[in-house]
Amino acid sequence: MRRVLFLALLALALPIAASASGIDIINQYGNIAFSNMFGTAGAGTIGATTITSSQAQVKQFTYLGSTLCKGSCGSVYFQTGTLASGTISGGGMFNGGGAFDIMGQGTFANTLTGSKCGGGCALFTGSFSGPVTWTMIGTGPNPGELDYTLSGAIAGTLWNGRSVTGTTTQNIYSYQGQLIAGIGHMNLPSNTHLTVPEPGTLGLLGSGLVGMAGMFRRKLMGA
Repeated sequence: MRRVLFLALLALALPIAASASGIDIINQYGNIAFSNMFGTAGAGTIGATTITSSQAQVKQFTYLGSTLCKGSCGSVYFQTGTLASGTISGGGMFNGGGAFDIMGQGTFANTLTGSKCGGGCALFTGSFSGPVTWTMIGTGPNPGELDYTLSGAIAGTLWNGRSVTGTTTQNIYSYQGQLIAGIGHMNLPSNTHLTVPEPGTLGLLGSGLVGMAGMFRRKLMGA
């Protein structure tokens, strides 16, 4: 009876453990631009203004619980859909769509993708899958500093072709004069989490263990 119970618990635990893990990315530094669809610094026009990142650096990449890279790991690029409601200075909501891409570089990216990445390999290519929240969270330590978070759900494809979903929260600050000029900064660490689906092999293993548990149970009952 104990053997049956152990196999049944193991069969249930393996798929759950696989689906609970994922990919965690920390990016830091870089800038963002508030611009309208024509690329001009914007004043926060609803239906036209977007937020676009530049030079955002991946500082840590963790895959299924193992940190594969710390330091200079690659770059993050994102662009929201257009401003749906609210204001740039006070907070609001952006439409989904746009883009959210993660590039890898160096030895870790070469090993992970099985390619010679050179200037960079696409580790994740996707977009915002729903509305993006733009929240003013307060003032910073510097005079006139305004702190914000940009957060939303994302979906796309990994380097291995697997479709995944996730969430991202980007920490951004600016100043009143810079906001009007369409300028922001990303000096604080920001986080992205991608949920990796259960691998098919673990699913088959779990099913096989369930079958084995049933077989042992029938033998024990027959005895």
